[in-house]
Amino acid sequence: MESNKIVSVSPHIYASTTTSTIMRDVLIALLPAVVASICFFGSQALIVEVLCIAVAVLCEWVFEKICKRPNTIGDLSAAVTGLLLALNLPVDIPLWQAAFGVFVAIVVVKQLFGGIGMNFANPAITARVVMLVAFSGTMTTWAIPNFSDAMSTATPLAIIANPEAVSATTSQATAAVVKLPTLLQMFLGARGGSMGETSVLALLLGGLYLIFRKVITWHTPIAFLATVYVLTALLGQEPLYQVMAGGLCIGAIFMATDYTTSPSTPAGKLVFGVGCGLITVFIRVWSNYPEGVSFSILLMNILNPFICEWTRTKPLGGVNA
Repeated sequence: MESNKIVSVSPHIYASTTTSTIMRDVLIALLPAVVASICFFGSQALIVEVLCIAVAVLCEWVFEKICKRPNTIGDLSAAVTGLLLALNLPVDIPLWQAAFGVFVAIVVVKQLFGGIGMNFANPAITARVVMLVAFSGTMTTWAIPNFSDAMSTATPLAIIANPEAVSATTSQATAAVVKLPTLLQMFLGARGGSMGETSVLALLLGGLYLIFRKVITWHTPIAFLATVYVLTALLGQEPLYQVMAGGLCIGAIFMATDYTTSPSTPAGKLVFGVGCGLITVFIRVWSNYPEGVSFSILLMNILNPFICEWTRTKPLGGVNA
């Protein structure tokens, strides 16, 4: 018998993919949205983005120092969280509110639950929901994008949901521009909204990069987007506007695909995406709030353990317990 064999616990197969390489790819995929945000909203967008990244990294470093945990800022997950939250904020958000949101995302949602891989919900999404509740005024006030001659400070979803109310609250000087943007403007990003969610083109480029790099799969984004499209069409809405409006694309591509808070099996990802779509449409169509992406992803994050249990695969040769 050979005596030089080594017995060890799994994993026995190693790959070059690490947390830092995955997060690096996510940052690269977000670059088109960052560039679009600066083009449409100016240098203030860059200021908010840099601030959120810096505060996220600082919060993680300080918290881990205080708790005497290993330093993890090198895995780039804090930077991704900070940038994602920034792209989900209005460009005119007060900087202290943006910093508060980052603190909630990194310290409350991520680190207090044990750090990366232990959080129950997507940190950026949860922080955005907290900010919507705490700062509803500033979180729903939108700047007019640069180079736009057909936009108001209202988002397309707000115009679709209640055009009369939008017109009634708009000054006479801007009344002429209170109308739904064209589909081309929606696709390129010349519309009101959070600074990273407006350009569908930029977000799709990032999504295709992540799929090419095998960081994400198509299951959750396609299921999410297709569910919203089909249901809104059946309900007599404008499906293309519904798909391109609000934070649907950035949520479906970058947040609903979070490794920790979404299923790992193809069937589970499809269920997760459909569930997000159903909740989004329900909120958009029947609630007083025109947007529902953040709430839908957060609710599905909570249901994720059950989805994983329902859709888990049986090991080869395994039997039911």
